[in-house]
Amino acid sequence: MMKHFSHGVVVRAPGLLPLLYTPHELEEELGVPSRTIRYWMKKGMPFQKDEHGFIWVNGVEFAAWVEKVRASRVGVPLAPDEAYCFHCKQPVKLLNPLASHRGKLNLVQGRCPTCGSTINRGGRCDQSE
Repeated sequence: MMKHFSHGVVVRAPGLLPLLYTPHELEEELGVPSRTIRYWMKKGMPFQKDEHGFIWVNGVEFAAWVEKVRASRVGVPLAPDEAYCFHCKQPVKLLNPLASHRGKLNLVQGRCPTCGSTINRGGRCDQSE
């Protein structure tokens, strides 16, 4: 599935009207390049073709599709001794974690057991602490 939409697309998509947009008009409205629209079409963006082969995108259906794709992105819950390694692209158990506090933030730094990269994890302190 898709990784994410830019902030501009997330903000502008709900403002699309219940009209049929050409891909070029959609590019202009959302501020994205044409290759992005073509990529989205391959990934399931709703569109239709008329009898002449022209592509049309309903603004309301597109906005609903953006929201559906965004809602389907479920984050991975991490255990207290885990963090996400961006190098390995997966959650891992931290090696040699060092915890520190800065204001209302808990900061933990450690190493990835797979690739050895430095990993940082942060979060808010509980109110009870």
